[in-house]
Amino acid sequence: MGIAWLDPMRRPTAGRVLAVVSVLPALAVAGWLLVALPLLGLGVYRPWIAVPLGLLVAGALGWAGARGTGKAVEATAGQTAAVVAVALGSGLFNAVMHGEQLAVRRDPATYAQYAIWLAREGYLPIPTQVAAFGGPDPSLIFDSVGFYFYDGAVVPQFMPGAPLVFALGEWLGGLFLTPAVLGALAVLALAGLTARLVGGRWAPVAALAFACCLPIVYTSRATFSEMPSMLLLLGGLALTYDALYGQGRRLVAALGGLTLGLAVLVRVDALRDVLPVLAFAGLLIAMGRRSPGRPREVGPPLLAGLAAGAGLGLAAGYGLSRPYLMYLSSSLRPLLLICAAVLVLTLAGTVAAPLLARLRPPRWLPAAGAALVVVAVAGLAARPWLQTVRRVPDNVDDRLTAIFIEQIQKANGLPVDGTRLYFEHTLHWVAWYVGVPALVLATIAAAALTHRLLRGRSLPWLLPLAVIGWVTLTTLLRPAITPDHPWAARRLVPVVIPGVILLAVWGAERLRELAGRGGRPRRWVAPVCVLLLVVPPAVTSIGTAFTPVGRGEAAAVAAMCARIPADATVLVAERVTSDRFTQVVRGTCGVPAAEVKRRDGDTASEPDVRRLAERVRAAGRTPVVLAAEEAQVAPYGPATRLIGLVTRQDERSLIEAPDGTWSLHINVWMALP
Repeated sequence: MGIAWLDPMRRPTAGRVLAVVSVLPALAVAGWLLVALPLLGLGVYRPWIAVPLGLLVAGALGWAGARGTGKAVEATAGQTAAVVAVALGSGLFNAVMHGEQLAVRRDPATYAQYAIWLAREGYLPIPTQVAAFGGPDPSLIFDSVGFYFYDGAVVPQFMPGAPLVFALGEWLGGLFLTPAVLGALAVLALAGLTARLVGGRWAPVAALAFACCLPIVYTSRATFSEMPSMLLLLGGLALTYDALYGQGRRLVAALGGLTLGLAVLVRVDALRDVLPVLAFAGLLIAMGRRSPGRPREVGPPLLAGLAAGAGLGLAAGYGLSRPYLMYLSSSLRPLLLICAAVLVLTLAGTVAAPLLARLRPPRWLPAAGAALVVVAVAGLAARPWLQTVRRVPDNVDDRLTAIFIEQIQKANGLPVDGTRLYFEHTLHWVAWYVGVPALVLATIAAAALTHRLLRGRSLPWLLPLAVIGWVTLTTLLRPAITPDHPWAARRLVPVVIPGVILLAVWGAERLRELAGRGGRPRRWVAPVCVLLLVVPPAVTSIGTAFTPVGRGEAAAVAAMCARIPADATVLVAERVTSDRFTQVVRGTCGVPAAEVKRRDGDTASEPDVRRLAERVRAAGRTPVVLAAEEAQVAPYGPATRLIGLVTRQDERSLIEAPDGTWSLHINVWMALP
């Protein structure tokens, strides 16, 4: 059986179309990563080889995954068309309002510069080109914000998965449009999962509520890793569903596990997100020992695919992002220990499956499980009145974060306390963005599904609910991010926001069913639920939805690069310019760049800059000095303003949802000694 619309003997149904198009994006990303990562490891990540191979592998995975969708999900042509319309509208709107963050201040620009380097050079690590500075010198600093100096070279922060995807956008001339495309595909992925678990009636509603959420809009306009990670996770869950209840079984199960595991290549903390999949695969293997059928066919390939994908991610992290993993070691080691513990428990449970099968759970367990869900949500809701989360700085990074939080507190008119992390408000963050009605419906749904699952019902929800519950709880307890918004909202994107919406529409469907009992159907229930799910997130998003951030940075950087001599070696003599532009000059402009070590304050000493300029000149290159202010470069020669940009940046709100943007001034001055 081929893909329905490619099979002349079969007429595609609307439900099957929705089922297929909702998994194809994740399979395409997975196929691209399977090709791109080895090419990067070999240092030949170039379009002439990556594009044809990537299209071939992505097409093969898509064909295999589409065959395994089996019977169509329940969806009409109108529902499928509505989902596609929402996805297209989301993609077009965010493409028009896309950001242009190139000056490295926070993660989007780091990812953008990472992707630009991969697209133009195709290898890692990034060479320092120390010979262009006249040789090594203790006053030369090659690292900058988002880029480590490690083992004689520059290594980008973060895992390579997202930059490998964004680099494709750079090759196609649309680096800053790529997030909008991924966001639109994520709308399709969530709608497809909704159609599978709830029904096609609610797929357009989930798609619209999801597309309106501020965190989704935010991460669909900038080069964040959350969007490709979410695409892989949602697609992997849908493929696992298809393996169990569709037709593909072994092959689709392997693809589902692989897609879920490859999320680790995009975000290392996705290792936590897929832990329930490990336990679920073990459960299927244990069930298969007792009786033949789908569990026996699905469990082993699901586990193998998960291990392969996550293994590739960890290997890439160790080989290409080792300084980043070292930086995260204090949180990564416990996570790896938890993974090992889950693996051991899964193996033990599999071995002991015949014995465990004889046990009968107590009758009170379903009610206790449902009550526990409600108590956990209530505890998170009451947390601001019970706890104030603080962190006493004990290293340089924590002290810088504390200073940053103090600055935000002053801007927000709050008491100044740099130790505050505001993590006690995390459930309130969710309520800001999805709305209180959706959060209440999701809580009721999670409790009801837990009750059903513990009674052996609603089994298709077992893995999705486990992933949503586990990731939501661990994320809300410890989001591990600077707490200003909308920045901190990105932590909710891969699983929490789509999970809450998915549960909420299930709850809305149950309300609709209950309202239709007794012979007196109440047709107003469904429309009211739709309004309660869509209107609150849309209202929250209005304040920021129509203001792009970072506009003008791309043109400003292009103009700066055009004015820097082609044979230049750039010495950055001031802290802010070094943080923002060292890698921009090195990667985007294509000339060697380094910061001159600061002896006191934010500016390098004039004797050091002059000495290094002479060394550059002796090496046969043109020395260029950059800084943020005219007075900082004036001692070295006539000052030329390269960038004088006034644009917009994200708001930094701590105790309420963001409702606007802030002004941002970027200045770069140049002198030729």
